Amino acid sequence: MKQKHIAAGILRRVEAGLLAAGTLWVIVVTAGSDTASEALTALRAAAPVNALRWELGDLWERDGLSAAAALTIGESPLLSAARPAVAELWSLERQEVPEEDGETQDHISTPVEETPLDADSPEALDNGVPAKTLVPTDPDGYTLCGRVYISNSTKHPLSAEALREPFAAKLTEEEPQILIVHTHGSEAYTPVPGTEVVWSGDYRTTDYRYNVVKVGDEMAAVFGEAGISVLHDRTLYDYPSYSGAYDRSLVSIERYLEQYPSIQFVLDVHRDAIEDGQGNQYKVVSETEEGLSAQMTLVIGSDGSGLSHPEWMENLKLAAAIQEEALAQYPTLMRPVLLRNSRYNQHATKGSLLIEVGAAGNSPEEAVLAGRLFAKNMIAVLRP
Repeated sequence: MKQKHIAAGILRRVEAGLLAAGTLWVIVVTAGSDTASEALTALRAAAPVNALRWELGDLWERDGLSAAAALTIGESPLLSAARPAVAELWSLERQEVPEEDGETQDHISTPVEETPLDADSPEALDNGVPAKTLVPTDPDGYTLCGRVYISNSTKHPLSAEALREPFAAKLTEEEPQILIVHTHGSEAYTPVPGTEVVWSGDYRTTDYRYNVVKVGDEMAAVFGEAGISVLHDRTLYDYPSYSGAYDRSLVSIERYLEQYPSIQFVLDVHRDAIEDGQGNQYKVVSETEEGLSAQMTLVIGSDGSGLSHPEWMENLKLAAAIQEEALAQYPTLMRPVLLRNSRYNQHATKGSLLIEVGAAGNSPEEAVLAGRLFAKNMIAVLRP
């Protein structure tokens, strides 16, 4: 009888231990969940993965490697010793993934596909941020159309012949013709040291002197000087809440198009955020006769996310034409065009572009010059 009591006591202690461990696991897995539904989803996703990690003796590793990657590394003592380095490379590889509901978040990327050229002039370092000029040197992995390199992340095949066909959007006699918006209007640049800026987030500010809205102001001025009527929406759709910015900007774009059906072109002006493997920002520059300019990237959306966007090719042809024009005069001004699965609200017109003007490390002056040069070259394409 005494032995039965002892066995029962041990069993109760084991059950209590298992219950405590299970409770702790549930708390850890659901810690970031705001609702019961989210918590249940997290539990369902974590159970099989953590079961595998338990078998691997890898349950408490927090370096971001998948269970499959951990299993592979565990097979080799050499790889196991280098696990921190592998985890860092894995992290860098995943930096360009963040997209939400078929739309974009930040365009944070590590430019592994481009060759940096040194930019050692004093002007390139005037705001204290290291500068690079990023240019593609190998056509492998790109679609090449004249001088234009296109990085295609979609399943759609591309051909140089199709890209050279005339694009659909044209200037007309009606006004206005162009709408400039900023889905992420608080995206900011890095002014010279000592400049007082009230930051609303990492490299973000509501101060129009230092964010992408200033670039839109310059572009609107250049279009206006050429006699092209333009509307510039200076609303910060990403402030105070970053989430849902594309939904909010789309509502406004549709209202503008309803009120002004003459609008042919919608330019969504952003900036990139480029950093090295240690998280240090650097800026991308192009030396021009007009001064040191930020480099730019055209991002074109498609229907690859499953959202309707049947005319995406018209936007891509427009982008290729403008980039070809710009590179003829400024060989390092434009980085490769990015064709993505997300549509970035570009289904609204056949003349929609997302323009990333420089990066967080660029100075406001470099970004403003880039905006001016882009508008100048777009005018040259629209008025040959």
